[in-house]
Amino acid sequence: MSSSSAAPTAKPPMRDALVAAAFRLFLERGYEQTTVDDIVALAGVGRRSFFRYFPSKEDVVFPDHERCLADMTAFLAASAQEDEPVRRVCDAARLVLRMYAENPTFSVQRYRLTKQVPGLRAYELSVVWRYERALAGYLRGRFTDRAGGTLRADVVAAAVVAAHNNALRSWLRSDGEDDAGAAVDHALGYVQAAFGHEAPGHPAGPDHPRGEDGGEDVVVLVARRDAPLWRVVREFETVLGRG
Repeated sequence: MSSSSAAPTAKPPMRDALVAAAFRLFLERGYEQTTVDDIVALAGVGRRSFFRYFPSKEDVVFPDHERCLADMTAFLAASAQEDEPVRRVCDAARLVLRMYAENPTFSVQRYRLTKQVPGLRAYELSVVWRYERALAGYLRGRFTDRAGGTLRADVVAAAVVAAHNNALRSWLRSDGEDDAGAAVDHALGYVQAAFGHEAPGHPAGPDHPRGEDGGEDVVVLVARRDAPLWRVVREFETVLGRG
């Protein structure tokens, strides 16, 4: 055997191979027209291998969210008492951005696919809800001694998710060409300015909105006690958009 023979190319891990095969077929045939049998045939594995990694075909579209949710939960659990809570949940949301930015091509493909398939949009909403619950759970623990602490925690968590996702979708619509980090920092700056206060040793960042006198702008919303949370968040987004 010649010593110049090339070494065989290492195969990707089975999980990655299944994701790659699935998206290749989704792009060629469409999501609805692709079956699990089609995916495993292209990947060269059996059905049992597929379901070892993914409970359903929908899960193969979002293969990294479970890991990201676990990372976010661990990040929040490791928080120190001196961490400013709103800043901490904003930093936790940036973990989701980092996941998307690790593979812009895949993220853009998934965004386009999700827009076309109603079932995937519903699945994505359930994933987003789990992120929001993780943020709210941490904030409830930090706001437990405050009047209205539970409501504040839920509203802040919803605002963080809304701001993050608004910037994330803008980046995805640019086909991953824009600066995702700058867009998300700018969006989360609104949330920190509206709901947070600076902890010692953490000066306000450049993205915090400032008033004409150099101070921070403050947004105050008045809502009925029985107003649904989604309406409060939508009004908050509307106010920020006007700003």
